[in-house]
Amino acid sequence: MSPPQDLLDGISGALAAEGDILQMTLVTFIGLSCYNVAELVVLVPSTFRRWRGLYFWSLLTCGCIGVVPYSIGFLMKFFTQTDSILSVTVLTIGWWTMVTGQSVVLYSRLHLVLRDERILKRVLRLIVANFFLLHVPTTVLTYGANIVHTQNKAWVTGYNIMEKVQLTGFTIQEGILSTLYVIETVKLLRLGAESATRPDSRSIMYQLIGINCAIMAMDLLLLSLEYANLYAVQITLKGFVYSLKLKLEFAVLGKLVDLIQGSRHPISIAIADTLPLCSFNRQPETPDRDQDARDEGPTGESEPKEFLATPSNTRMVEGRTFVETGRPS
Repeated sequence: MSPPQDLLDGISGALAAEGDILQMTLVTFIGLSCYNVAELVVLVPSTFRRWRGLYFWSLLTCGCIGVVPYSIGFLMKFFTQTDSILSVTVLTIGWWTMVTGQSVVLYSRLHLVLRDERILKRVLRLIVANFFLLHVPTTVLTYGANIVHTQNKAWVTGYNIMEKVQLTGFTIQEGILSTLYVIETVKLLRLGAESATRPDSRSIMYQLIGINCAIMAMDLLLLSLEYANLYAVQITLKGFVYSLKLKLEFAVLGKLVDLIQGSRHPISIAIADTLPLCSFNRQPETPDRDQDARDEGPTGESEPKEFLATPSNTRMVEGRTFVETGRPS
């Protein structure tokens, strides 16, 4: 038996005539999306020490101006008599912010573990290019499918094709960002495990990999629903999936922050000394008295260490860790 026609008509379809179970299920996912964002609005500001930085604002923006308008826009489109232009405008603004915002969140946390400026610039160019190549054509077709009425359904057909293209493109983009993050994080955590700074580094490494694999698995789930032509299920589930991915991003941050407290781990020093991330404070180092004397200036006050003031000298921190664990620098 073929799926209902409304599930195949893309953005121009409606769900008011479908069964109550399907409608209740989709409304439930929309409600869960908003609930997850509400949790983040409470947790994120209470966790960060200073409310600034790309990671902080992209996390909140992706949820509040992305997931919520996207979910509400489709609620208006599918289940109310709201004018199509209004509902499509609301969900389009939310879609732009939610999808590209998620990539910006991944990009901003990539700075914590990756110091190669060439790779970071290429990733940023990829995000900007995909915004114009994928968002803009899809938006034009979205308005065309809802406003322009033609007998041959050309706008709807074009939208359904472009929907698959853009979803595939953004899935590949997020996959690249997550893969880069996992590779660089594993390198740093292995470095910490070898220097015996934290006995649980390997466990944290597995948890971080597991969280990123779960995020990529959810992207593949959405892609599978799209290619199965279950459009209405895919788009309403997408808001819930993105809100869940944001919560998992927050869990990733928590795992990294766990390494800061009382740790001399290279990754913890990189986070603590480059970004004012959270309310957890890294315990101060306890150098010997001779080192204290060398660090004191003419006035007897301790001078700031260069590697703490310059984020680009993270490798010096790693070298210092090897010295203190008995290895040659």
